[in-house]
Amino acid sequence: MEAHNRKHSVGDTTLHTCHPCRRTVPYRIYAVIHTCGILALMYHHVNSLLTADTTLITSLLLLSDVILAFMWATSAFLRFNPVHRSEYPEIYAAKPKEEFPKLDVFICTADPYKEPPMMVVNTALSAMAFDYPSDKVSVYVSDDGGSSLTLFALMEAAKFSKHWLPYCKNNNIQDRSPEVYFSSKSHTWDDEADNLKMLYEDMKSRVEHVVDSGKVETEYITCDHFRGVFDLWTHKFTRQEHPTIIQVLQNSETGMGHTGKYIVPNLIYVSREKSKVSPHHFKAGALNTLLRVSGVITNSPVILTLDCDMYSNDPTTPVRALCYLTDPKIKSGLGYVQFPQKFQGVSKNDIYACEYKRLFDINMIGFDGIMGPNYVGTGCFFNRRVFYGPPSNMILAEIDEHNPNRIADKSIEAKDVLELAHNVAGCNYEHNTNWGSKMGFRYGSLVEDYYTGYRLHCEGWRSVFCSPKRPAFCGDVPKSLIDVVSQQKRWAIGLLEVSISRYSPLTYGVKSMGLLMGVSYCQYAYWAFWAIPLIVYGLLPQLAILYGVSVFPKPSDPWFWLCIFLFFGAYAQDLIDFVLEGGTYRGWWNDQRMWMIRGFTSFFFGFIEFTLKTLNLSTHGFNLTSKANEDDEQSKRYEKEIFDFGPSSSMFLPLTATAVLNLFAFVWGICGIFIWGERLVLELMLASFAAVNCLPVYEAMMLRKDAGKLPKRIY
Repeated sequence: MEAHNRKHSVGDTTLHTCHPCRRTVPYRIYAVIHTCGILALMYHHVNSLLTADTTLITSLLLLSDVILAFMWATSAFLRFNPVHRSEYPEIYAAKPKEEFPKLDVFICTADPYKEPPMMVVNTALSAMAFDYPSDKVSVYVSDDGGSSLTLFALMEAAKFSKHWLPYCKNNNIQDRSPEVYFSSKSHTWDDEADNLKMLYEDMKSRVEHVVDSGKVETEYITCDHFRGVFDLWTHKFTRQEHPTIIQVLQNSETGMGHTGKYIVPNLIYVSREKSKVSPHHFKAGALNTLLRVSGVITNSPVILTLDCDMYSNDPTTPVRALCYLTDPKIKSGLGYVQFPQKFQGVSKNDIYACEYKRLFDINMIGFDGIMGPNYVGTGCFFNRRVFYGPPSNMILAEIDEHNPNRIADKSIEAKDVLELAHNVAGCNYEHNTNWGSKMGFRYGSLVEDYYTGYRLHCEGWRSVFCSPKRPAFCGDVPKSLIDVVSQQKRWAIGLLEVSISRYSPLTYGVKSMGLLMGVSYCQYAYWAFWAIPLIVYGLLPQLAILYGVSVFPKPSDPWFWLCIFLFFGAYAQDLIDFVLEGGTYRGWWNDQRMWMIRGFTSFFFGFIEFTLKTLNLSTHGFNLTSKANEDDEQSKRYEKEIFDFGPSSSMFLPLTATAVLNLFAFVWGICGIFIWGERLVLELMLASFAAVNCLPVYEAMMLRKDAGKLPKRIY
């Protein structure tokens, strides 16, 4: 604990501090009490199993409660020592600019229609506009879709950046995504801003016209230097089969702002070679390609990974990360600094729980008190050295250019540099190498972020959670339920791939990281197992009501009050966590309701799909979440916090069936309570709780006529 109270400094100047949360001691005391309650409940179940006739029912309840107890234990471990950090970027910013390390920014995109090129452009421009020495920033955009539309958009962005970057730095603009800045109503415009907005709108219209037409016409290519690269898109060029394309769109050595005073950062387009006969490992493969290509070209010691929709919301963010990454007391073992994901345009009470408060805030401060947060795929500053083996044992790469300590001193457009960059981006380059297994981002799971962070922690690296008051990065949220649950189904499958493997957190993780960190990682790894208790408690008590059979203790039985204590105790603790980390009561209600919905959709179908894949009865791939703008009616429903079920999907069938069953059980239970007395009180309480949570489903079934209602064939 003393270590967490220390101030970390360079010389005599404090760069960051760490403070334990005040609720730590009360949480530890409650954990002991709750654990005793769980052990008593397990004793009751085992005793009932040995003495009662209803063996199947008791076994199902025991299985469900064992899973619930295990998942509660994982959250209790995360509550063992939560910490909050503060950093002081203004102190670091006062250092000479020559001392700032170089920074490589990785942005990944894969489909110009699901991830519109203008979204990628805004993310790239916001990163290029960091309050950071421009000649030390290089932005790499990986286009895994191999689209000429994305390349054209970035070519336009390079031209616009020569106007946008000087304007931001001259006027100390905070919103450095042009779309966000020009859409804001809080700014006052002068002539310069008006002219800049016209340039932006002109660029936007050209890009969107090209995307709508599906091809880049010759007249739209205004720079002769780039005309030749578009000739690569022939009739044989497909997203699954194409050569490597690396195009330097902007070179800081030669690229100047429109005033001739400001240097603009490097901007480099990368589309790795693809072949149908070679595995490409989805996003992890794209990131490893960027890691190798950037190693050849710039080899910056600090790397930032960003999703294409997560624009920079605070230009000082890199300096905040450096407060940790350059601290001599911790930097040798510090692998990365993770910032939380924050989102713009979230409905008032976050109806779909897309802020993932537990994932990006509550659990993060818990991880941070042990070995540090897990990697969440975006908003993360890495020490390049972290990708080349444990802190005490660096793994040598196959070529000298990939030594993380090498200083790249050649021009980024030198012929030999670009030739080698093309070579390391080839689809066969990784054969018989350590890439994806011991080096770089790790292969083996659809959730490459979770798996990579987990494996890095197992190697002995530590991480830091940095959560400033002004969000460092912001992105968009899905506005229909089907998009939300489909994304979470992919996560559930990827997490199962880790949990049911030789690298399971419960075995390999505990052995490598210790009990606290290993079990804490189980909080995510076994997500899909939530489906089991949710289904049992969503169906069994309700069927008991319909048949007039009791499966729970009566109020006159002391075991009844133990169940009440465990239920309300766990929920109360969850509510306290949620509110203390900046959430609202309505937001918490929506969050716990969405957890139940995921159990009957994402987790349930993720479990089935993973099982079928394990038995070689099916295969699954990486389904990209659409980030394209929704229609106006869908946006209006989202703002009014009305559930939008989207197109017809069988994923809603179990949820709808359970909702109907709980409604019938509730009505039947109210009618029969005078006959049964206290015998089915706990069953009726659960049916009531489920029915209240299912109100949006009943509304979508019976009361709504709009396009977002529950599809007729489902109900």
